Amino acid sequence: MLLNPFFKNRNSLALLLVIVLNLSCSKVSEYTVVSPNGENVFTVFTDQTGGIGFEVMYEDKLVLLPSVVEIKSNHFNFKGDWSVLKVDENKVENSWTTRFGELSEVPDNYQEIKIHLKKGDVLINFIARAYNEGVAFAYEIPEQGEVKELELDEKIHYNFNKDHMLWSTPKREKGVLTAQGAYKKIPLSQLETGIERPLLIEISDSVKIALAEANLVDYARLSYSKGTNSDFSIESSLDGRMAEEKQDTITGALVSERNNDIFKVKRKLPFQSPWRVVMMGENEGELLENNYLIQNLSAPSMLKDDSWVIPGKALREATLTTEGGKVAIDFVAEHNMQYVLFDAGWYGNEMYEASDATTITLDPKRSKGPFDIEAITQYAKEKGVGVILYVNRRALEKQLDEILPLYRKWGVAGIKFGFVRVGDQEATEWLHNAIKKAADLGFVVDVHDEYRPTGFSRTYPNLLTQEGIAGDEESPSNEHTLISMFTRMLAGAADNTVCYYNSRVDKMGSHASQLAKTVCLFSPLQLLYWYDKPASSLEKKDGLWGDTRHIGNESELEFFDAVPTTWDETKVLHATIGEIGVIARRKGSDWFIGGINGNLPQDLKLDFNFLNDATTYSAKLYTDDENINSRTKVKIEEMQLMQSDTIGIEIKPNNGFTMHIVPLNKDE
Repeated sequence: MLLNPFFKNRNSLALLLVIVLNLSCSKVSEYTVVSPNGENVFTVFTDQTGGIGFEVMYEDKLVLLPSVVEIKSNHFNFKGDWSVLKVDENKVENSWTTRFGELSEVPDNYQEIKIHLKKGDVLINFIARAYNEGVAFAYEIPEQGEVKELELDEKIHYNFNKDHMLWSTPKREKGVLTAQGAYKKIPLSQLETGIERPLLIEISDSVKIALAEANLVDYARLSYSKGTNSDFSIESSLDGRMAEEKQDTITGALVSERNNDIFKVKRKLPFQSPWRVVMMGENEGELLENNYLIQNLSAPSMLKDDSWVIPGKALREATLTTEGGKVAIDFVAEHNMQYVLFDAGWYGNEMYEASDATTITLDPKRSKGPFDIEAITQYAKEKGVGVILYVNRRALEKQLDEILPLYRKWGVAGIKFGFVRVGDQEATEWLHNAIKKAADLGFVVDVHDEYRPTGFSRTYPNLLTQEGIAGDEESPSNEHTLISMFTRMLAGAADNTVCYYNSRVDKMGSHASQLAKTVCLFSPLQLLYWYDKPASSLEKKDGLWGDTRHIGNESELEFFDAVPTTWDETKVLHATIGEIGVIARRKGSDWFIGGINGNLPQDLKLDFNFLNDATTYSAKLYTDDENINSRTKVKIEEMQLMQSDTIGIEIKPNNGFTMHIVPLNKDE
């Protein structure tokens, strides 16, 4: 049987392969699919032990040793002697466009095989794809016999040839925020339990991979732990249901136990699992540039008209008063921002089950009012500004179907989901259904706290952003931010809640590195001045909002005014995880560059070969300089640039820089 040229033999790597199949016996069957550029090779095999196995090569290097997919169910025995019924082949050359991404035109090219397997009366299909950006696989349980619904559990054993270093989130245990926790670099053999996706693994100096998940919509989430399948093994497993949903009322961390059920997923037949992904590249910068792979593995947009979905920048209003709201709206309108967010406290203490999100019932610890939401939204509409309301998951889960039409009547544009449940199938399914319902009534959504994306924002782009990151509320150091850039950000957008005047900026890094976060940490909804308020805002000193300061008139704030939140093109210029990150992004004809530095001084050479040839640009460079006479100590230099130019930038430890580059002739 002669297969198409995108198959290779996993031993000889020839461009063509002849496989002799015995469809009725238990001989090993092996199938290989290759990426369009020929660099990524995914091999699937079956054998007498009953496993569905796979291995992965990158540029002729074996990245994953033979590894195993293990599935258990309440009806079918997925172990045993599989026979191959047929193999479907598919080649896709495609791209799709978006207003909400790090690229406006996203390449979507891959080779695919679907292997139809049978054991007795049991059927399963294994789907494998090879992209230039990595490989992915999923399994499909078709309709069969009298079974209409199936419960199952899944484990995947990823086997490696040595004790590679990797970047791990904290161990998953009661009261720990893993998705927002601090990363540590450890050998694979020291991996603990419940580690978050994506999991970045350093195969060598020239090969980095990340294990990830895509298209998680109505399934249990997976996480990683040290495996026992081989000397150097990682095991992924699915989250079980929570016995009782309890959260820490300050951090939102779960403090209840998960049930140790045998089966983690219940689905009606037929169904397909989420995609299990291996992102691959020479370095962490290439992985970040190619992180659109996660969205490529998700369904296209379900919104027939997404013109109402407006990405942009938001200011949190801290006084929860009508007067404060109008002042915030004025500021937003004057500074090329799009939204005002009214955070927790407007309907009472959000952590109380009795708090009613269909009423304006101010938490007296946060505001004495008055707070007239309809007067605020009407004023915002006149100014071309949207209003976003925070609602905790307690109210969302009880009142969602009441809340949405009511908020539409009020004139609200978006909802920030707070302290959402994550992990088990029920929580996953509820959340994504809630985002769909929000889309039906025209609301943009920002999901906090432990939720990490797996591509659903492609399917429902009203999901503008989510947390799942140790943002500026947690005072992360620049080093931590530089780890997040090349681990957490591989999954997609993150709401980092950028601070500027708050005293914690001095602990995190510098003001120029704060400016740079708007470029380096992608988020279609970008929260700025998180603890700050407009100069004319009401005084509020109740201590619940941290060190709240007035926004000044420093000249560099023009960068915040100008920077967009979605992009046409993205290039990583410098990338060393935890040490340095420089990213250039284009919107229209303008380029914005953000650079964040870690604990060591850097002497960077910055070239501009991404600019158009024969075009002269005007540029502003924003750097930290203690000699500047301002609160923020940011220096601004103006210059002209061409594609052939190179400039040197000396960056002190924990400092940063930004650039805004504009063609002198804007028509070019």
